[in-house]
Amino acid sequence: MNVICICLDTFRADIVGPNQKLSFVETPHLDAFATEAVVFERAFGECQPTLQTRRSLFTGRRTFPWRYNFDRRGHWHHAPGWHKIPPEQDTLSEILLANGYLTGLVADTYHMFKPTMNYTRGFVTYDFIRGQESDNWRFGTRESIEHLLRPHVREPINWDRHTGLVQYLFNQKFRQREEDYSCARVFRRAADWLTENADNAPFFLWVDSFDPHEPWDPPREYADRYLSNWRGKDFIAPGAGNENEGASDAEKARIQALYFGEVTLVDRWVGHLLNRIDELDLKDDTIVMLLSDHGTQVLDHGQFGKGPDRLHPYNTRLNWMVRHPEACKRVSGFVQAHDLLPTVLGLLDIPCGAVDGADIWPLVTDAVNTVRDHVVIGWASFANGPATGRASVRDDQWNYTVSLNDPTKEELFDLAADPDENINIAADHPDVVALQRSRIQAVIHQPLPATFNEVCDPSPAPSALFVQGRKRMR
Repeated sequence: MNVICICLDTFRADIVGPNQKLSFVETPHLDAFATEAVVFERAFGECQPTLQTRRSLFTGRRTFPWRYNFDRRGHWHHAPGWHKIPPEQDTLSEILLANGYLTGLVADTYHMFKPTMNYTRGFVTYDFIRGQESDNWRFGTRESIEHLLRPHVREPINWDRHTGLVQYLFNQKFRQREEDYSCARVFRRAADWLTENADNAPFFLWVDSFDPHEPWDPPREYADRYLSNWRGKDFIAPGAGNENEGASDAEKARIQALYFGEVTLVDRWVGHLLNRIDELDLKDDTIVMLLSDHGTQVLDHGQFGKGPDRLHPYNTRLNWMVRHPEACKRVSGFVQAHDLLPTVLGLLDIPCGAVDGADIWPLVTDAVNTVRDHVVIGWASFANGPATGRASVRDDQWNYTVSLNDPTKEELFDLAADPDENINIAADHPDVVALQRSRIQAVIHQPLPATFNEVCDPSPAPSALFVQGRKRMR
């Protein structure tokens, strides 16, 4: 049996399928995929954001609690867990390679390829599709991209504030048509990889799309589906430098439309890959998994973006859908990112060593009713120095969140009475707070406030562009 995993960055889990909060967003290819897939309705991260989730997906091990101090030189932001895969931890690709699988990686999630990273371990082939966000790929002068930047920022232009966006525009300056957009390049290359290797079964292909992560920069017609006749600026990087504090309601609606348009663009190109699978007659002997690493806010609780202070389902919940030739159902049990490796190996009858995750396929076959009755999620704060962040404990009734360094900063939400998690009732339920806090302490093996082994070494600057290019851009 072949395996294809598609991981989408910042793709909310309440979009695909009917009766979702954002089901009005057009995702026809993923909607169709979901109708013939196993859908895990309560999949959550284990540690987030980007690299932390991918490490747990790749290894079946928890990233939280933070306990490693690997070299981070060459990175331009730091967070607990933002480092390579520990050398003693086997990856899914390494295990499958050792069991006779051709392994391939196609990705534009540039964090995986930064200096000191080794997320390509175990992949016979890998394609790094360059140019996302602040990937230091192309450069030039201010004058060469000023006309591209001006439609996306306030006047007068604060160049130092927008270094990441400037790098992105240098990277994307070459685009001429939709096929040149990053997610299109990723899924076109992945489809070609399948064409080249369909006869090299069994194979394992991991496709990692950074979209719909910011910048939310789809072709204009995609955003216009959700807000047409727009004549203002398109703030494609809504969180950059907090530039949109004080944005008008109309500007905020357009930012929402940009995200929704980006999602629809991604769906179109995921569909390109899914169609290639069908064209190559691979459907009956290929397991296809659709995953995400986290979501984002699009004015939920009045904000855009994600972070450790926002441990609500729009951020912490994951997409996890599995198209398997012999299964199609919805599963309500709690599952987490570090369950991926043991689940894939279980489906392939490959022995799995000691991992933290669980094989969740027995939930599909009804061999068990649950693999856990709650989930513990850590979310790292971007900072130099000692590891910081927050954690969430979610069960059938409650979501409890707390600062790991200052447990007086805590929240408790009653999911039945307050499904949108607006009213903090921690002070009213000390017994529940104590239980949920004990569940976090069982994972980190110490009481709160906690001190973690991991220390993020100081970064000289927030981006290589800021350091290397500032003088040239004056």
